[in-house]
Amino acid sequence: MLWTAFTTALTLAALSGVISLVAGTLIAGTRVSPYAPLRALATGYTELLRNTPLTIVFFFYVFVTPSMGFTVGYKVAAVIALSCYTTAFVAEAVRSGINSVAVGQAEAARSLGMSFRQNLTIVVLPQALRTAIPPLISVFIALVKNTSVAGAFSVFELFAMSRRLTNVYSADVLAILLGVALCYLVICIPLGQLAGHLERKVAFAR
Repeated sequence: MLWTAFTTALTLAALSGVISLVAGTLIAGTRVSPYAPLRALATGYTELLRNTPLTIVFFFYVFVTPSMGFTVGYKVAAVIALSCYTTAFVAEAVRSGINSVAVGQAEAARSLGMSFRQNLTIVVLPQALRTAIPPLISVFIALVKNTSVAGAFSVFELFAMSRRLTNVYSADVLAILLGVALCYLVICIPLGQLAGHLERKVAFAR
């Protein structure tokens, strides 16, 4: 049971992390776009999701969307909810990295005849992602812990497993909770170490 719950939490975090990284980078690029409607749309999405509790996002995809004809399994709904929620935070982290790039570099790229897309993908984003590494790792650590919300929506991950075991073995609640906490630490501590390593590497490269 522990292994099944652990791998489920890890899978949810990994899939949602990849999706939110790609989607968040696209939204961050859209937020600095020269087209006002696209900027407004990206800003609206980011602000809406960042200020909405994750439980409500889960509730929407698990219970509301099926009534609208969009029916998926609980695990898929959990990945979608986690991805949509985390995307907003990834977008903000990447946007802060974009804003840290010197304006003169973007102006130099435009003077060479580069389009906005070329300027963003070739000149700005590679530098922005370096700066955004520490906050991005923090976002992904939060994502790992946010997978526990899926346990309240019929997904058998670590939180759901702990709830089931504590109901059966009520005398061992402390040991069960410590075991679950250890599973989260096994994922989060290496991520924190990776963040420190990458931050030192980027600082050295600069």
